[in-house]
Amino acid sequence: MISSAFHAIVYLPIYNALVYFVDVVPTHDIGIAVIIVTIIVRLILFPLAKRAIKSQMAMKAVAPEIEEIKKKYKDKPEEQGRAMFALYRERKVNPFSGFLLLLLQLPILLGLYWVFARGGFPAVNPELLYSFVPVPGAVNMHFLGLIDMGGKSIFLAVLVAITQAIYTRLSMGPQGTITQTEASFSDEMAKSFDVQARYVLPVVIGVVSYFVAAAAPLYWVTSNLFMIGQEIFVGRRFHGRHVQ
Repeated sequence: MISSAFHAIVYLPIYNALVYFVDVVPTHDIGIAVIIVTIIVRLILFPLAKRAIKSQMAMKAVAPEIEEIKKKYKDKPEEQGRAMFALYRERKVNPFSGFLLLLLQLPILLGLYWVFARGGFPAVNPELLYSFVPVPGAVNMHFLGLIDMGGKSIFLAVLVAITQAIYTRLSMGPQGTITQTEASFSDEMAKSFDVQARYVLPVVIGVVSYFVAAAAPLYWVTSNLFMIGQEIFVGRRFHGRHVQ
């Protein structure tokens, strides 16, 4: 049931989109097709990403009030949690919006992985194509004549790690500091999560990217660059405003 849904909702649309753009691109470059598909996906997700950025800006705005709640209910974690979520509801802040955006990308990455892992290219299976998608005359597996999209790429893996680190820095803002006198268990947990998100996660994603077909890290790099642009331009639009 799940595999059938994944095949119909994720695998087939990605496969057909790639085949379509391979046929349209003059050089039949599968890497360029991956970039075009990535941009289309990011444009579809843009309204959700915009809300996530707005929510991040709102969370930064209520940060001083969150700190006051932490101090007020320092020894009462349950009341602290209730007060924090009450503040989030009052200010219409969704602290999980960025996480939801990340989750939505995972099926697309898995779809790309399976397309190349199952030998979807350079041979094209006409039985998997929609009626309006033609079989391309050729499929160029080397992105810009340099990177084999079906193989591993240390260059793209490093780019994934770098762009992920830049995006995380932009989305999370400057790293906060916690003095020893005011540090609590929740503060230490938050600090630990902050460090892992900024430094550990990009490295992990970069390492994983090296062991999969280069099409997946190319998608991730393009997606990160798109989101970096979003953070700069959309975030700037909300900068200095009272976000509601």
